[in-house]
Amino acid sequence: MWQEERYELNDGHFLPKIGLGTFQVRGAQGVNQILNAIQSGYRLIDTSTNYDSEGAVGEAIRQSDLPRSAFYVTTKLPGQYHHFDDALKIIEESLLRLRLDYLDLYLIHWPLPKRDNYIEAWQALIEAKKRGLVRSIGVSNFEKAHLDKIIKATGVVPAVNQNEIHPYWPQKDLVAINQKYNILTEAWSPLGRGNQAELSEATIKILAEKYNKNNGQIIIKWLLQRGILPVVKSASPQNQRANLNVFDFQLTSDDMKQLDQLGRADGRVDNQDPKTYEEFV
Repeated sequence: MWQEERYELNDGHFLPKIGLGTFQVRGAQGVNQILNAIQSGYRLIDTSTNYDSEGAVGEAIRQSDLPRSAFYVTTKLPGQYHHFDDALKIIEESLLRLRLDYLDLYLIHWPLPKRDNYIEAWQALIEAKKRGLVRSIGVSNFEKAHLDKIIKATGVVPAVNQNEIHPYWPQKDLVAINQKYNILTEAWSPLGRGNQAELSEATIKILAEKYNKNNGQIIIKWLLQRGILPVVKSASPQNQRANLNVFDFQLTSDDMKQLDQLGRADGRVDNQDPKTYEEFV
């Protein structure tokens, strides 16, 4: 089964190679979407306090009748809670909303360098791990300067760095930096948030025809072959299943080079630059 395809983190824990995104997947409809995904085989579920979906994630896990140990749950620290005590309290609050005893992975959502409290936030995550609230800790949207700063201050290397990565924004340099530190790279919006121009690029369409796959599957495979864990959102059970059906073919090195060349200088989805972006606050 595809769930046996896993990445090992630098702290010895493991994650399935594909995750389910849950941005704004809310209420009873959201619970059903997540349940469909679980039935399709997803076990890594990615949420955030700012997504307003933690409750739906927790309820879907309970309704699935699978043991807690079958799942890998990720959530994230909002920017307004970067101070040490606030961060610990909001982690506990996430556990209450999810109705779980622990989190598999907890990330700082954005560095917010103008506020410059992300070292303190990282220290809180280290403490949360010591207390058993979380098993693995990491960051999201961190660039080299942010990584260097928290590692120098604490000596603790993140297990994961989740970044915007898709064909128009391949982030080759940042992925190489993550690999240098033995940090697993996760990709948010790996399909460019459904940008049809990006999904319909001729290079992608030709490869989809070559391998009898859809365009999204080609992108997901491109990420996996780069050692990246894609976090993919889809409300459609058919698309949810298709996004997992990528372990029966292999892109050639020439295919990979062609996909790499789709990158653009202005390729970000919403121009969310971690050097300046102020998150949802």
